[in-house]
Formats: sequence, structure tokens, C-alpha cells
Amino acid sequence: MMSGLGLELGLGVLILLVFFVGVLSTGANRRRVGVLAALGLLVLLVLSFRIEPGTALFGGTFVQDELAVFSKRLFLLATLLGVVGSLGLRAETFARRATEYYVAMLASLLGMLVLASARELILLFVAFELMSIPLYVLSGFRKQEAESVEAALKFFLIGTVSSAFIVYGLSFVYGIAKTTDLSGVVTALQQGHPLLLLGMILTLGGLGFKIAAFPFHMWVPDTYEAASTPFVAWLSVAPKAAGFVVMFRLYLEGVGDPVLLWVPVAAGLAAVTIVAGNLMAIPQQNVKRLLAYSGIAHIGYMLVGFAAVSADGVAMMLFYLVAYLFGNMGAFFVVAVAQSDGSEAIAAYKGLAQRSPVLALCMLLFLLSLGGIPFVAGFWAKLYVFWAAAERGMYWLVLVGAILTVVALFYYLLVAKRMYIDSPERRQPVPVSPYLAVSILVCVAGVVGLGVYPKPLVMAALRAASGLF
Repeated sequence: MMSGLGLELGLGVLILLVFFVGVLSTGANRRRVGVLAALGLLVLLVLSFRIEPGTALFGGTFVQDELAVFSKRLFLLATLLGVVGSLGLRAETFARRATEYYVAMLASLLGMLVLASARELILLFVAFELMSIPLYVLSGFRKQEAESVEAALKFFLIGTVSSAFIVYGLSFVYGIAKTTDLSGVVTALQQGHPLLLLGMILTLGGLGFKIAAFPFHMWVPDTYEAASTPFVAWLSVAPKAAGFVVMFRLYLEGVGDPVLLWVPVAAGLAAVTIVAGNLMAIPQQNVKRLLAYSGIAHIGYMLVGFAAVSADGVAMMLFYLVAYLFGNMGAFFVVAVAQSDGSEAIAAYKGLAQRSPVLALCMLLFLLSLGGIPFVAGFWAKLYVFWAAAERGMYWLVLVGAILTVVALFYYLLVAKRMYIDSPERRQPVPVSPYLAVSILVCVAGVVGLGVYPKPLVMAALRAASGLF
């Protein structure tokens, strides 16, 4: 069995290894460090299944409970897929600066791993920044392109505002609770001090930026459109999952009766995020922007589970995150392949089924999963979060979610129509890099496998959520 800090120490060693191999490599092509990073992440993912939950270190400020272990496996899997997908990037600048790319990506992952186990406000904030700062660098990695620099700047400015919200909110929390330990904050929350509640709401606003809930979503479409697509695939899942884990720790873990304070706030945030994300996706003509707004809507669906403030709600959110990982990352990987034609417009997918039938089938499965069609992973994900909300009597929120799910099918099936009904503008097959092919097939296996047999993941998610309440 691994020790409580085994994954974090292993990842630290991998970061140093990637850095020194990259620095000592000769020639302009340093892409091989990506293979090293992928192999290291695969080893860490396998080792994560040997962790025994229940460890608490440094006076309880760092815990290795079921939620932390589940989250870390999700982060490692998402990052592994993101790294493998990026190995096919052909840009000359990427080949030359691959070391920087992978070190930044792994450093952000290290922040996520620490974040999943943090039960102390200062450690939580430092881990958040360790996760966030490399993301600003990576989003502007193609610095020769003006759009990439502009998107990175927007992401950075909004990210720093969100960090300011979080640290300002936590300062109120510390001022009233007189401790940075989360268990002490929970005790103070029982007294319902208005300044403590204000601090928690400000912090929730800062976390809203991180998870890209409406109206804190402004950075998402531009950043997704301008950044490298395999990076965006990872950005769309892993950091948002980390944001949700922080929300579980701060607002739900051991809170007791005052947890009901967050029901109207979370339900309202979920409803406006679902409505805004889906409606803004409809007019989009760029596939990456369409997936960006679709992603905002999916954050709203996950917040439905959060609004249920129950173990079932949290468990179904965790299941949703895994289903979303496979569906959304897979869709972005197909976009990365289709970009070889030089266009991100939906029109570029005309006749894809005739040119590359397997690629079109994969994209169709991902779109069906994101749309919540039976029997792929996304269907169970939506059904379960609605079920959790219905158990708490939030039928109005379930109704809003169900109606907007039907609306979402319009823009997902619009892409499917382009692929299967429209005639292709050219006939030659779309070339697929072997690395992207592996990433896409893993995502297809996840989407179909969870659609056919979701029970093992549901049980794992329920175990992870049970310790919070």
C-alpha cells in the first residue's frame, strides 16, 4: 500500500525527471519528454489504486479519504489523456518547447492532487494557485498568435480576480472562525454569523470563476477557441473537477443543519448556468466555442447535484464528472483531428462520415453522451443528478434541466447532421495521429462502457461521497 503522500512525491519526482531530460536533450525536438510524462502518469494512475483511504497527515490538514482518492484518480486519468493527445502536436514551436509544456501541466496536476486532500484554508488556497498559474501559461503557449495571447490575458485577469474573491472571502471566514482548520470553520458556521456567511458567499463567487459557472464564465469561449485543442480538452475537465472538490470540502463536509443555507444559492446558480450555457451555444458556428458554452451548461447540471446537498447528490456529481471527462475530452480530441483541414467551423464537418466513418462515429457517440441520450454515459449522469435533486423535492430545477437538455440536442445534432447528411467538400480521409487515436478510443471505451454498465463507478462515487455527511 502507498503512503499518504505517495502520489504527490511520485509526481514531484516525475516533474524533475521531465525537466532534466528536457534540459539535457539535444536537438530542436524535445517531444520525447511527453512520452516520459505519459508513462510516469500511467504508473501513478496504477499506483493510485493501491492507496488505502483513511490517512490524515500534518495534524489533519492533509487527508487521504475516499473523496480525495477518487478525485486524484480522475485528475490523473484526465491529465494522462491530455498528455497523450498532445504528443501528436506538429507545431515546430511545440517540439522545441515541449519541456515547458509538460512541466507546467504536471505542476498544475500537483496542485490538484494537494487540493483534493487539503482540509486547511491556507493549504487549500496555495494548492489552488499552484493549479491555476500554470494554466495561464499553457493557454498562451502559442505566443506567436495574437488570439492566443489575448485569450491567455483574459484568462489570467479573470483568474486573478477570482483568486482575490477567494482570499478576500477566506479572510472573513478566518476572522470569524479564528482558525484556518476546516473543522473549526464548520463549528463556527453553526452560529450563523453574518460576516462568516458573507465570506463563504464571496469564496463561492471566486470558485464560480474557476468552475466557469454563469455569470463567471467570460474567459471560457475565448480561451477554448485560441488555446491548443488537446490542452483545452484537459482544461475543460480537470481544473473544474478540482473546483468542485473544494466546494464539497468548504460547503458540505460535516456542516450538518446549516448546509441547507446553500440550497437556494446553489439551485439558483445551477438554473441560470444551465439556461445561459445552452442558449448561448445555439448560435455558435465554431465547434470549440460551441463545446465551451456546452461545457458551461454541463457545469450547471453538476450544480444540480450540489444543490441537493446530500451524499447522493455529491456521488452523482462525481459520476457526472467522470462521464463528462470521457465525453467532452473525446469530442475535443476529434476537433483536434478535424483541425488538420485548417478549420474549426461546424461546416468543416460536412460529410465526415463518408471521409472517415470511424472518426464520425466516435464524434457521434461523444455528442450523444453530452446530450444525455440513452444508453451512453451522459444519459446516466444527467438522470442521476436529476434523481438526487428530485429526492430533495427540487422538481422545478429538474424540470428546467430536462427542458434545456432537449434544447441542447438541437446544437449537438446539428454537428451530427453535418457529418452524416451533408455532402463532403473533399473526399480524402482525415489523417489521425496515433496518439490522438489512442486518446479517442479510450474516451469511446469510457462513454460506451459507463453507458452499458455504470454500477461499479456509481458505487465508487457513493463511497467517496459518504464521508462528507
